[in-house]
Amino acid sequence: MSFHNSSSAADISEIEKARFVDDAAASGLDMDKRDLELLQRQRELEDLDNTTKTNWEMIKKLTVCGVAFLNDAYDMFAINIVAMMLGFVYYHDAPGSAQNTVPKKWDTLIKIAVQIGCLLGQLIMGRLGDKVGRTTVYSAGLMIAIVTTIASAFSSSMVKGFNVFIVLFIWRVLLGFGIGSDYPLTATIVSEYASVHNRGKLIAAVFSCQGFGNVMAPIVGIIVTACFKSSIDTDVLNLDYVWRIIIGIGCVPGVATLYWRLTMEDSKRFQLETAKAAAATADEEMLREKLLAKQQYAEGRGIEASSVAHTPVEPTETFTPTIRRAKTFTQYFSEWRHLKVLLGTSIAWFALDVAFYGINLNSSIVIDAIGFAGDIKNDKPSKFIIRNCLGNIIINLLGSVPGYWIAVFTIERLGRIKIQLMGFAALTVLYIVLGFAYHQILDRSVAGFIVLFTCAQLFQNFGPNVTTFVIPGEVFPTRFRSTAHGISAAMGKLGAIAAQGGFMQLKDIGGKNAFIDRLLQIFALFMLIGFFVTFWIPESKGKTLEEICDESEEYY
Repeated sequence: MSFHNSSSAADISEIEKARFVDDAAASGLDMDKRDLELLQRQRELEDLDNTTKTNWEMIKKLTVCGVAFLNDAYDMFAINIVAMMLGFVYYHDAPGSAQNTVPKKWDTLIKIAVQIGCLLGQLIMGRLGDKVGRTTVYSAGLMIAIVTTIASAFSSSMVKGFNVFIVLFIWRVLLGFGIGSDYPLTATIVSEYASVHNRGKLIAAVFSCQGFGNVMAPIVGIIVTACFKSSIDTDVLNLDYVWRIIIGIGCVPGVATLYWRLTMEDSKRFQLETAKAAAATADEEMLREKLLAKQQYAEGRGIEASSVAHTPVEPTETFTPTIRRAKTFTQYFSEWRHLKVLLGTSIAWFALDVAFYGINLNSSIVIDAIGFAGDIKNDKPSKFIIRNCLGNIIINLLGSVPGYWIAVFTIERLGRIKIQLMGFAALTVLYIVLGFAYHQILDRSVAGFIVLFTCAQLFQNFGPNVTTFVIPGEVFPTRFRSTAHGISAAMGKLGAIAAQGGFMQLKDIGGKNAFIDRLLQIFALFMLIGFFVTFWIPESKGKTLEEICDESEEYY
């Protein structure tokens, strides 16, 4: 590929060429023009890594990205609280044990909706992030999320057979599509802006704002429920206002940062890659035109076209045809050394999310197991809801939130792979203990169960939940980074769908929540799978993005 004939900042001056040639000669290397171009690009990116520092622009981008994940987590996990309220509103007069409880099929539908949308958004918007531009697609994703959040809050039965749960499902699938764009694009944007020495920390910090979103949802649930307490206890149907307000509040952080997101610019790395691709396309087109003109000239003189096709094109003073073709996505990942990295990031994320969403989208099971849930039939609705919200806050503050931030402050010291291996190993052991001794532990010591469960939450986040997000933002080339991260993240959401739509449907085999111990054993197996596939992934600590990917491997 060539940077000459381009007015971009990537043009190679004659002085720089001479300096590179001198450096190459001193090293005993015979460098052609293509090597000079690649070396120039690497030099520019190294300078970019060395000069990147925290400034107002960086703070703004980190704020936008952090708020994005706080907002995403709120939207995803507020459904736990909303599902409880929907049970009181629509099934308050149901007979027996079905009273005040959303039937399993509708509960699964509304909880799985965002995960389905996320999967599609991560694949489609991730690809568009490489093709169209990071910030353009990033802004589009937020606008989709804002509109669909508001629409979700106004969900209602429309026609016979098209009840509130189906309408809510549709809007939350579309909401998930908008949320899905945040995963590949946030990681890519922060990765390409950050310096070598704090890249992992910044990506992890942005993602860890998810922990605050997990806590924010039950806090908002408590506040709004408390505001309507007397009216709810008088008439439970007033909860219909409460759950809509809780969902609607989910658009506030996005609206607050929309302007900043709309005015963000693509990173210098992405701009250089785009300029290089444009210059290469122009060079290749000029070469084709030159060859075609020579063929036409030859045909006019009666010379065989086949002999012309093999005649080398003479360079001119203004154009030197140098074609260094970039590998396509398929060509690059058809090589096992690259494919195994993508498989490693994808399978690890899938394995993690089977357990992560299997537990976190059903936190009421854990709250009930430790005796904190209350009595859904006899307690006042406001008391039951507030008590469960408090349980969610306690669970998150004990293990999840600390785990996120321990990972943030240790990721540059320990490295990504070490944290991921340690997390998967600890989770395998903890889920085996919880799975095979579930009832014995609960019968003898609820406090002991809480300690073990808290440790599991801690090592989910001080472990693979953070690293499976960080690593795909670093280990793939700039041209494929958003796409590959989107594929990895989509595999994670496939794991979430498998957990909620498949495994968690088995929880009541033999009685209410009687199969939970077996599910924890299954989760332990997935953690073990995640542990082994991590060995396919390279360590990215302390390396530039170009060193990790070996940019020369992108061309042929």
